[in-house]
Amino acid sequence: MRGLLIAFEGMDQSGKQTQAEQLRDHLRAGGRKARLLSFPDYGTSIGEEIARALQGEREYPPDVMQLLYVANRYERRGEIEHWLAGGLTVVCDRFSASSVAYGEAQGLEAGWLGDIQRFLPVPDLTVLLDISPERAASRKIADRDRYERDLEMLGRVRETYLRLAQDGWLVLDGTGAREAIAQAVAEAVAARWPSADHP
Repeated sequence: MRGLLIAFEGMDQSGKQTQAEQLRDHLRAGGRKARLLSFPDYGTSIGEEIARALQGEREYPPDVMQLLYVANRYERRGEIEHWLAGGLTVVCDRFSASSVAYGEAQGLEAGWLGDIQRFLPVPDLTVLLDISPERAASRKIADRDRYERDLEMLGRVRETYLRLAQDGWLVLDGTGAREAIAQAVAEAVAARWPSADHP
């Protein structure tokens, strides 16, 4: 049986990493093989370049930045497809929708952002952890990257995420209790795929 690809989306500080880890651990506890990936993946050459750009050491226009983000995902495509074919559940902290949300907020065309990612696997479930830009900023006072400092742009990112979420995503309030969010995600996965909690 093919595995599941589950993506967590939302602004930084929305709790994506925490919830992605919680879901991975929940699935493993239920006897299911699960892997966690985080994007950008800073462990690759392209990921290292992204990190430099985010910290202001490189200056790229928005379209080049999104091409880097997308290329970073393509670097892991083969592994993702292999894991899915082997029946693993792959949980991603960010995936293809991030480029649409952030790229569109910077004036790029949503159609182009989707087109350059058309050969990437499509998530079986996308979970949006929705928080306001102001709440995101309050959760991280120091060492914010170039995106995290631009609240006006983050407002546009949120609008795009909410629009994309109308296509069957699970939308949860990112300000809620961690345990309650994790339970809602686990229930959504179990409801869609009853076998997801069992070997």
